[in-house]
Amino acid sequence: MKLQIILIYLICIILSSIALVESSNKHHFKENDKVAFYVNNVGPYSNPTETYEFYTLPFCKPSSISYKKTKLGEILQGDSAVLSDYQFPFKSSFENKQLCEYTLNKEDIQKFKKAIGEYYYAEMIYDDLPIFSFVGTVDDSDPKNIRYYLYNHIPFEFDYNQDQVIRVNIDTEHIKVVELADQDEISLKLTYSAKWQPTEHEFSKRMDLYEEFFTKELEIHWLSVMNSFFLVVLLTAFLAIMIMKILKNDYSRYSKTDEEEDSDYQEDYGWKLVHGDVFRFPPYKNVFSAFYGIGWQFISIVCGILALSLFGMFYPNNGGNMYTAGIVLYALTSGISGYQSAKMYKNMGGSKWAWNIVLTATLFIAPLFVVVILSNTVAVTWHSTVALPILTMIEVITIWLFVGFPLTVVGGIAGRRLSENFDAPCRTKNFPREIPPIQWYRRLPCQILIAGFLPFSAIYIELFYIFNSVWGHSTYTLYGILCLVFLILINVTICITVALTYFQLSMEDHRWWWNSFINGGSTVVFIYMYSIYYYYYISHMYGLLQATFYFTYMLIVCFFFFILLGTVGFYSSLIFVKRIYRNLKSD
Repeated sequence: MKLQIILIYLICIILSSIALVESSNKHHFKENDKVAFYVNNVGPYSNPTETYEFYTLPFCKPSSISYKKTKLGEILQGDSAVLSDYQFPFKSSFENKQLCEYTLNKEDIQKFKKAIGEYYYAEMIYDDLPIFSFVGTVDDSDPKNIRYYLYNHIPFEFDYNQDQVIRVNIDTEHIKVVELADQDEISLKLTYSAKWQPTEHEFSKRMDLYEEFFTKELEIHWLSVMNSFFLVVLLTAFLAIMIMKILKNDYSRYSKTDEEEDSDYQEDYGWKLVHGDVFRFPPYKNVFSAFYGIGWQFISIVCGILALSLFGMFYPNNGGNMYTAGIVLYALTSGISGYQSAKMYKNMGGSKWAWNIVLTATLFIAPLFVVVILSNTVAVTWHSTVALPILTMIEVITIWLFVGFPLTVVGGIAGRRLSENFDAPCRTKNFPREIPPIQWYRRLPCQILIAGFLPFSAIYIELFYIFNSVWGHSTYTLYGILCLVFLILINVTICITVALTYFQLSMEDHRWWWNSFINGGSTVVFIYMYSIYYYYYISHMYGLLQATFYFTYMLIVCFFFFILLGTVGFYSSLIFVKRIYRNLKSD
């Protein structure tokens, strides 16, 4: 496992180095050099997923439409950039340059009114820097007489450092508008201006300018994370001391031998009595092994993504690098899932090896494929740019078929041949022991509430910022905090799952395998409940397209983390159970 982690980190270092070299080579210009200016997408501000091509609105089009060459990640995030007629030579300032002059008919006016009423915003790209602007503004102070204004003059501001562009912004104070009244047609003249000013800000840190955290807010953010961190440390210490003290008392009681019986001796009770069943393998061995193997793969993927983020691979308008990295890492780490799944399956005495490999390869991919087909069908119906082209879908499937699936098979073969026998400290009896009645508040549903709430309470503050970034227009670049929060999540999951496993065994219930996995992954129940709350009470999202993408992809994300955290919970419980039974003297 250590070799696999080292390999992932080496890949991350190589990819980040290549990206930094390419990034530094293509952003140098001479004075008056032409720099391509692209218009990307338009869509309602409240619905970040609902995007359309820029020229679906009746803007004046170039004589010929030339699309920007897009990478896989850009296609996956719905980019559809088109080369525009805006001309911004490097370090060349000007005023009131005409873009075009044309006439809007009644239908075009209504399109603009609808877009302005839904607060459509446009995304533009200059030297790989994002620029955002609303299409227009609306005056709804008088509900009986709502007035719509279209932006017809946009003043751009450029910051540069020697021969590199550092920042592009729009001077909102000097935007000019034209009112769109109830008329059959209107003559429209679109103009723009450019103002260049020097800055000493370094090019390598230009994306820091797009961070939306103010100093005070960042301090509060750090304080909340550190508060969660110290609470986790206290929780870990408390649980560790409590479990160790209880175990010490248990060992002291169990160490009594039959010769030491006296009038006060009582029959043993607790987790010792299930020593002959505690390592009895769970039902549905194939499914359990597949979940376990995929969980290790997902742990590797998250570690790889976090490592790449710390190396500076992900930044605003980075061409969907995170999507690309996710697909590549999933394919390259498929061997981990095959290896770990086959290893566990052999330890359990499984024999259906073909089914084990197929389940491992498809248990996550199949639901994901269903979600993609469903959401893509809705996007195509709405003519949105987030609809994946058929060629892109074939490209992704090809990566999985010719890289991911073969590596899963190779990993499965290696796991089957290289795995050792299951090291169980206690021998399993031929017949399972009867489980005594268990109170309702100690059963699995209540365990799920406890096991899910504590880890969620440690990360819910960070979830707000992540949701604002993924399902909003905020920029998230605090990857150091994200790594710390992920470690907190793993630590709390381990602690609470181990504690619940101990209490379950103390009730003489030996069915801890699936329970520990489900308890470990139960945090996603609260994450999905939070996503529902976020959609209805925090965000302003609306419409079938946005709702379909939001709820279906959140379901897949929760399924992803259920498998990941479930594996963490089970593996930590397995180590704990082996440890406490290894030193137990049983008949």
